[in-house]
Amino acid sequence: MNIILGLLGIGIGFVIVWQSEWLLQNFGRIEFFEDKLGTEGGSRLGYKLLGILIIFIGILVLTGMIKGFALWILSPLMRYSQNMPA
Repeated sequence: MNIILGLLGIGIGFVIVWQSEWLLQNFGRIEFFEDKLGTEGGSRLGYKLLGILIIFIGILVLTGMIKGFALWILSPLMRYSQNMPA
């Protein structure tokens, strides 16, 4: 099941990166990306970054490393919450 989900995520991410202009024309600009990335391509760059993030997550799912990665990312928060007094 992980292989199917991982390949699906990689495929969707690839299409988002490849067709960012089509997405921009059909769904319009995203204000957050325009504000933060306006001088570097704005929404087009935002769509591409979103696609790359989906590809990365798809690769993690495909290889079975998603749980370890999530624990690594969230470990500072979990460590902090364990040290708080009850």
